[in-house]
Amino acid sequence: MSAGAQLSVTDQRRMARHPVDHPVIAEYFGRGDVSMHIANISANGFMIDDADNVGRGERLVVRLPVIGRIEAYCIWCRDNRAGFQFERIIRVDDFLSLIDTLQPNPRLRKMR
Repeated sequence: MSAGAQLSVTDQRRMARHPVDHPVIAEYFGRGDVSMHIANISANGFMIDDADNVGRGERLVVRLPVIGRIEAYCIWCRDNRAGFQFERIIRVDDFLSLIDTLQPNPRLRKMR
C-alpha cells in the first residue's frame, strides 16, 4: 500500500519554472500557520527555499494571488529546499495572471 500523497495531477517537474520572490503563510496540517518563501513556481507546483523540518508527502494550503487557496503536497526535499505539487490543475490564463502579479519585471518572465 502506498503511503505517499494521492495526486490528481501527474508529476511533471519539467514544466517551465518562473523565478519569484514571494513570502507566503502556509496552513500546514498538524503545525498551524507557517511562514515560507516561494523561490520559483510553475503551473504544477512551487519550490520553497526555507524548508526546515519539511518531509516528503506532507501537505499544506497556500493562498496565492489570482489562484486563491490551493492545497499542495511535498514531492521532494533537499538541504533547505522543498518542491510542492499542486493537488489540482491551474488554468493557463489564471497561471499567466499569477506570474504577472508575482513577477512584475517583464525581463524576468519566460517567453510565452
